[in-house]
Amino acid sequence: MKKTLILCLFSFSIFAQNVSKIDSGAINGANYRILFPENWKGKLIMYAHGYEFMGSKPLQSQNPEFIKRMSPFLDRGFAVAASDYAYQGFALPQGVDDTEALRQYFVNKYGKPDSTFMVGHSMGGGISLATLENFGTNYHGALPLCPLASRPYLQCRKEFDIYATFNGLFTGIVPSLKDIFDLSKPFQAQNARTMLSRAREIKKAVYAKDSILAIAFAKRFDLKVDDLPFSLFFNENVLRDIAQKAHGNPFDNTNTLYAGFPDNLLVNQKAERLAATVNPDVIFKKYDRTGNIDKPTVVMHTIYDQLIPANYAIVNFENMVHQQGKDQFYTVKYTNGQGHCNFTNQQTAKAFDELRTWVKTGVKAKAGYLE
Repeated sequence: MKKTLILCLFSFSIFAQNVSKIDSGAINGANYRILFPENWKGKLIMYAHGYEFMGSKPLQSQNPEFIKRMSPFLDRGFAVAASDYAYQGFALPQGVDDTEALRQYFVNKYGKPDSTFMVGHSMGGGISLATLENFGTNYHGALPLCPLASRPYLQCRKEFDIYATFNGLFTGIVPSLKDIFDLSKPFQAQNARTMLSRAREIKKAVYAKDSILAIAFAKRFDLKVDDLPFSLFFNENVLRDIAQKAHGNPFDNTNTLYAGFPDNLLVNQKAERLAATVNPDVIFKKYDRTGNIDKPTVVMHTIYDQLIPANYAIVNFENMVHQQGKDQFYTVKYTNGQGHCNFTNQQTAKAFDELRTWVKTGVKAKAGYLE
């Protein structure tokens, strides 16, 4: 145990070698952390983290790996300010508000930076886009990474539909939607540390039921079959969290006609059906996606993502940007990464450099493949 602690502290000291100062505290109940590099040049990154399971520890900005992930920005002389948000789970609206409160704190204490960029991973990428849509005057550009780019309702509805159809075909392996949205039962988020063992249990049960059907089912939702158990585990936590925050079920699939399966009739006859019990606006309306951006935005996505498929999220947001007539502010870069937010620091740095060049020169960054 002591050896593990020493290694952890040693690892943290290595990651912190390019950080000369850390400002930490809380604003309106949200912990924050601001990292200043030794060569700080009056520039600022506002960073938004992704989804955390309720009760997860440590908070993302407290994780020693956080400084390592921020090195592409610290190495370029940018301070990095990150809020842990006032609560965990689905926190996109709260993340927008807490990030803006932290930005105002930074400006009041350290002065207005000569350039400010918004960066975020996953749900934090969605927070980055929402921040640009609603507080864009405070920023020079944004780098959303594997972002929740579609409307939050649509992303979470996709997770609901995976569960509804899976439970129709593979009954009894994961909890039913009725159980997930039953508020009379005590809420207890699953421990993220049990994810691997639980995923193995799900995989074993699925393969015992019908491995061929499992492959086809996973493909329908743009998943590799080995990632299906992990996706189900993650989705259960998201849906349970939404049930608590919305105080009911904001989804309704009683009129949904499912397609794209080997046997669509069977799926529609067996899919678990639930009527909505609350208006989805109670949780999804605030800072809903609009596509109304007016600052250079470089979105980076892996070619395969088991949580936010690129062809789903990117297309939805691209259509909204196009409808707003803001195509000149939008560029997508993709990598050959296999998995959610599976980028190297070098890829992040290169995408960020292209964004900065775009802002400096006014010449739009080129879309396409990033090695």
